[in-house]
Amino acid sequence: MGVDYYKVLGVGRGATDDELKKAYRSLAMKYHPDKNPSPQADSLFKQVSEAYDVRTIQSITSSSSFSIIAAAATAKLISLFVFSPVLSQVLSDPQKRAVYDQYGEDALKAGGAPPPPASTRGHGAQGFRFNQRSAEEIFSEIFGGAFGGAGPRAPGGGVPHGFPGFGGVSVGEASSGAAQRKAPPIERRLAFSLEDLYKGATKKMKISRDVLDATGKPTNVDEILTIDIKPGWKKGTKITFPEKGNERRNVKPSDLVFIVDEREHPKFKRDGNDLIYTHKVSLVEALTGCAVQLTTLDGRNLTIPVKSVVSPTHEEVVQGEGMPITKEPTKKGNLRIKFQIKFPSNLTTDQKAGIQQLLS
Repeated sequence: MGVDYYKVLGVGRGATDDELKKAYRSLAMKYHPDKNPSPQADSLFKQVSEAYDVRTIQSITSSSSFSIIAAAATAKLISLFVFSPVLSQVLSDPQKRAVYDQYGEDALKAGGAPPPPASTRGHGAQGFRFNQRSAEEIFSEIFGGAFGGAGPRAPGGGVPHGFPGFGGVSVGEASSGAAQRKAPPIERRLAFSLEDLYKGATKKMKISRDVLDATGKPTNVDEILTIDIKPGWKKGTKITFPEKGNERRNVKPSDLVFIVDEREHPKFKRDGNDLIYTHKVSLVEALTGCAVQLTTLDGRNLTIPVKSVVSPTHEEVVQGEGMPITKEPTKKGNLRIKFQIKFPSNLTTDQKAGIQQLLS
């Protein structure tokens, strides 16, 4: 009988249409060359496809002696093997399956039916020629609706014009199996001022990237990306623009990821949600008290009285004057004022005596 199509698909001869299709889908995914690197995968994939689906054509020579009976018989066979709306599936087509079950693979490929009756022989009808359809074409037909409408492959692995790639890839990219590989993300550090991270801001970023046209040819284009800085964003925050990397055949574009960095500020330093401000005081101010005057990151002027004795480790804390907390927009961290005490470089004998008397 030649190749046992039932054995190839791993089903019994009484298998239903749904069982045949399920068997094909499982084996096609297993042996598809884009997913299976094994040297035998390609031939197994084609064998599975042949078992499930066959396209046939017939060549008929016109003859004035071609009888009505022969024409009718030929037309019936043509309808079975050529004009089937599902492109003449072997085991999934009941009539073709019956021919295969009765006459086997060789009869199917030789003519698809038993020899015609003696009364119709010699009237010019030629045999039907088996013409196996592309295994990829069958694969696309079966999986197209379920996996994003994949179209048949063009020679060389490209996708024909007008067909989306397998797995929802844009026109011009080739398929690469059920799950297309994605290029690794492109990460770039982007420094913002502390004022922008305090108040929030909108920045425009111009990028250049390659995109594929309908023929698969890369073209360089400029794009403007908008970055909305949220108040309170911290160093290390990631801003992701999906698939804004260069487009390449067979690969999904990279995500473009900007990583927030902070520019150094001349007066303030950030510590989590807190802001640190260092104020210089004289020894006299450290001992007797002082007032700290500063301008906040949003332009307000603050005066903070310091009545305690200031030591080198002393911190004056102002509640709610730190950085905004992104996840809690109504709250802010604290402003922590540190002090740098300016000590005199030298003292006279009288000054030393006076300090000793004062502090004793």
